[in-house]
Amino acid sequence: MRTATATAAAVTTALLGAGVAAVAVGRYAADAALRPEPGRPLPGGPRLSVHSTAPGRVALTRSLTSLRPGTYGLVAPGVHAVVGPVLPDAEHDPDTVVRKLLSVTHGTLAPGTRVTLTPQVHVGDPRTALGLDHADVDVPGELGALPAWFVPGVRDTWVITVHGLGGTREHPMVAMPFLHRHRLPVLDLGYRGDLGAPASPDGLGHLGESEWRDLDAAIRYAVRYGARRVVLHGWSTGAAMALHAAERSALADRISGLVLDSPVLDWHTTLRGLAAARRTPAVVLPLAVRAAEGRAGLRADHRPPGADPGALRVPVLIFHGPDDSLAPWGPSRRLAAARPDLVTLHTVPGAGHGAMWNADPAGYEEALRRFLTPLM
Repeated sequence: MRTATATAAAVTTALLGAGVAAVAVGRYAADAALRPEPGRPLPGGPRLSVHSTAPGRVALTRSLTSLRPGTYGLVAPGVHAVVGPVLPDAEHDPDTVVRKLLSVTHGTLAPGTRVTLTPQVHVGDPRTALGLDHADVDVPGELGALPAWFVPGVRDTWVITVHGLGGTREHPMVAMPFLHRHRLPVLDLGYRGDLGAPASPDGLGHLGESEWRDLDAAIRYAVRYGARRVVLHGWSTGAAMALHAAERSALADRISGLVLDSPVLDWHTTLRGLAAARRTPAVVLPLAVRAAEGRAGLRADHRPPGADPGALRVPVLIFHGPDDSLAPWGPSRRLAAARPDLVTLHTVPGAGHGAMWNADPAGYEEALRRFLTPLM
């Protein structure tokens, strides 16, 4: 009897220990999912090797990622380059793909270098990267001063750009030349957790649920300094911030349009993708997602952005596509179908998360031109 009791106690202790360990792993994975490092490529994409370079071209490991259409940054520690489209007629080995090499910003693309393809094409600031005059400004936010770049324009409609997961203020610079050509002032915002910005009180990201208040501060700044109207252009969680601002800001009447690129509209799927990409064991993924939702305040009583299509009051342009594995485009399609009077969905095939411009720059800018023209 004692033996049976002891065995039962040992099994119970083991199960409790395994449960506690699983919860601990889940919480650790949740924290990892909620602490994306600004400027560091999101996990999940394969590392590629540089096989060779020649004037105007680079050979990379052949994969679905290296075959993506368009223009991208190519990054490694101490290295940044910009690559253009695949060159199908270039001579190459069966296990490589040759892309057009547009520039090497810094470092050297030596054979064997392990690189990552990223939608963040530019490094530096608008002047050093694009030759655009700008001012470094501080936007007063609830946690402190928020760094931003202001690129002037003559119109009284401002575009406020805001990056998303894994990005920095450098990411929205892909759209700056287009916006500058159309004489639109641009305020490119850094928000809580970014370099030079205050940290989130708990040190975690909240997928836009708290960060939107920094975007609200940017709207107030724009209005204070001459904007009659603003268009919010957000990527990823920045798009979620834009939707929240349109619903909750006291200055929502100054918002004349929303541009949403790869919007995070499904918290659960995005958190699961982030946790899985950080090598969370499959057995604790559900725990990690629940823990992340709890720690980020994304509870069931909080509606995700865009959950109420009837709340939309301004025109919306969504850039999204079926190849976004981090923020699936199903919710974007449903939002567009629910409000065809206000929402335009521009489908971009072959584009990863946050890379809708990268996959088709010309198509992206033409859709943006058609959308913005009546709002200027």
